[in-house]
Amino acid sequence: MVTRFEHAYVLDVMSDDHPGIVAAVSRAIEQLGGNIDACSQTVLSGYFTLIMIVSFPEPIEPDTLAQTVSKADTTGRGYQVLVRRALPPECFVSKPECDRFVITAFGKDQPGIVRRFSEYLAGKDINIVDLYGDHSGGDFVLIGQLEVPKHWDIRMLQADLEQMGQELGFTVKLQHENVFVATNQLRLYGSSTAGHPSHASHR
Repeated sequence: MVTRFEHAYVLDVMSDDHPGIVAAVSRAIEQLGGNIDACSQTVLSGYFTLIMIVSFPEPIEPDTLAQTVSKADTTGRGYQVLVRRALPPECFVSKPECDRFVITAFGKDQPGIVRRFSEYLAGKDINIVDLYGDHSGGDFVLIGQLEVPKHWDIRMLQADLEQMGQELGFTVKLQHENVFVATNQLRLYGSSTAGHPSHASHR
């Protein structure tokens, strides 16, 4: 973890989604003299969540930072804010050499889907670095970005995941991140250019 200043903190913000949250939070950090070193934000079913690594030239109490960010909300809807001191790099357990893969799973919605897949991955020491799941019309889609240790046989993992998918009535695919990105870019390009007069008529 690289930070601009010496004293780093992890900042979590949750709220119902509306415009201006990132602006308000980043303004509060800047007013305290801090810097945003890394951030990730998403919206899920109308709820907003943001995680940031922020650093300061001087130490600041986590409660002070949390209260300042919480007061930055001018809509009256309120932010839920959690702050903790960031651990130095030496506190993190070193990871084995990994490749990035993407797992996609699709099938009928039912309890236990995320648990089954995540338990299998955890048992193989495979880290989930990003995860998306949603259901629509009785079906459930799960997409995860994984760090897979290089010592694993990908064909074995694919076979295990396909077997689990069959038990759940799911179609499961495990692809290297580069293959997944290239394949979906080609699909996106093809769907937007080839044989679709409706796209051309609006250009």
